[in-house]
Amino acid sequence: MPNPDLPIIGVTLLQLLLVATVGGLAAIMGGVTGYGTGLILPLILVPTIGAEATVPVIGAASILNNASRLYVFRQEIQWRLVGFITLIAFPFCLAGAYFYSQLSGPWATTLIGAMLMLLVPAKRFLKRSGLRLQSTSLGFASAGFGLLVGGTAGSGIVLLSILMAAGLGGRAVVATDATITFLLGLAKTGVFQSTGLMTPAAWAMALVIGLIAVPGAFIAKWLTERMPVRIHDLIIEAMVFLGGGLLVWRGLSELWLRT
Repeated sequence: MPNPDLPIIGVTLLQLLLVATVGGLAAIMGGVTGYGTGLILPLILVPTIGAEATVPVIGAASILNNASRLYVFRQEIQWRLVGFITLIAFPFCLAGAYFYSQLSGPWATTLIGAMLMLLVPAKRFLKRSGLRLQSTSLGFASAGFGLLVGGTAGSGIVLLSILMAAGLGGRAVVATDATITFLLGLAKTGVFQSTGLMTPAAWAMALVIGLIAVPGAFIAKWLTERMPVRIHDLIIEAMVFLGGGLLVWRGLSELWLRT
């Protein structure tokens, strides 16, 4: 029997098991509400593999996660929106990824935590505003989303809100979101690979998270018929906001100790 404390490509078997467990739960939550995977995973990945590797790992894992959704819902993809949003978001995504790769550990921790805390009220505002985006406003929104998705985790709710504000609904939202996120995931993972953040340990974590998401999707489908989404929404928002606050505290504490 292998030693659970024996490091394998930079991580231990116990760490992989812990990430797989949390990744499976995050995949189920994301499947139920349409978002949440990128919000939950930083809470376990930051203390496990460090803040610098967290966004690259989630970005690489999203390639696998969204590839399956893209295939399943391929007939519902709105290619005009995919092309418009992706072309505008692409350069900003690269810029955001490069900026993130230059951050030190404490600054990366603080950024992730702050974004997690901000995305909870931002999601509620976008949902209540009933905003409808036209060509110009959609372009600005796409640029902002590109910058966010390149350098942060958990910004998927922003894209979902943009697509709904552009008039999409139902499976078209899921399919179009998956396609855009898949393409941008490839782009930012390329940046992270070139800057050295995608180590063998990071790829191992990404593969574990991506593969565990497959059964999580089927479980989520079963749960959607039995769990009130509103209750789940409140639970995930509370956990994300609290976890984000803890990450901000941790990052600022490390910065304070360095001064």
